Amino acid sequence: MVQNMSMSTVAISQCSVFCGPNNEWRNSGQMKEIHIVFGVQRLYLCSHGRKTLSFVGQSDVSQPGNVRVEAGWLFRGGDKGSESNASCERSESANEDILMFFFQLDLATRVQYALNVEQYEIAQELRNKLTEVESEVIKLQENRRGSASKSEVQDIAISLLRLRADLQNAIQSENYNLAAELRDEISKLEAESLAASVKAQAYENVQYTFRLGQKVKHKIFGYHAVICGMDPVCFESKSWMETANIEKLARGPDQPFYQVLVNVHDDPNLLVAYVPEENLLTPDQQDMDRFDHPYVSFLFYGADAAGDLIPIKQLREKYNQPRHELPHDPQNEEDGKDA
Repeated sequence: MVQNMSMSTVAISQCSVFCGPNNEWRNSGQMKEIHIVFGVQRLYLCSHGRKTLSFVGQSDVSQPGNVRVEAGWLFRGGDKGSESNASCERSESANEDILMFFFQLDLATRVQYALNVEQYEIAQELRNKLTEVESEVIKLQENRRGSASKSEVQDIAISLLRLRADLQNAIQSENYNLAAELRDEISKLEAESLAASVKAQAYENVQYTFRLGQKVKHKIFGYHAVICGMDPVCFESKSWMETANIEKLARGPDQPFYQVLVNVHDDPNLLVAYVPEENLLTPDQQDMDRFDHPYVSFLFYGADAAGDLIPIKQLREKYNQPRHELPHDPQNEEDGKDA
């Protein structure tokens, strides 16, 4: 992705990390914005609302901090009244997740570049930064998704065993006040255990209707989009779910939700949406039309023979999704021979 080590700065919300004049790593501790360095010349990215985005000049990795460009929102689209109802599914957290993914890709590429030109000290510094970013991404994902892993369920089960043993001891020693408190705590943990078990099962057994890179159409708002991420259930906040009227969905929040890139020609104000599976449709016919979005070139290699986009390997690994192979069509092969 990076050839000339050019740089740009993108600001998004949630945390504050950036490379300074001495390539140092800084964290403001206020968790308000991120300054991200990307290694692509004339990189055009965007973030929602008042968040900012930049493009870039030339810069050498040995002199970080030469370029720090902050630009405005790429697609302004006029006043609030110009936004469509589709804006209820706009997701800041999904957009931030994508931008952090870009950042990880860029750091990994810069590490490899530094190794190729034998700048080992810089490579080590970048590796350290990449490790910090990966740790921060895991924390953000855990905060967003909550805990629904097998280990979480197991931890709760162990705590329940201990509390039940303590309860038995309290009863035997006739400490009934303590026994009452332990019963309340056990009841609370049992409820948490049930909720965690349901989520863990949803993680394991989820069946996605759509795949990464697949072109889709919104059932209600009609815009065209491409799948770039997926969750087994809705991981957004309660306030977001209220705004998006998730409770009115036939399947509610406990269905797969997808991060989608919205074609800028359909809705230049939306860009990234978080959409429930029941609101997405596959096109009636193969969609061979050009799909325009500023993130496409970073997440996909290009289009396949069916018109869908081919996700990069790192994106497939992020969501543990297999490579999609188009079915073999002998007719197409014969047509090729005739041509």
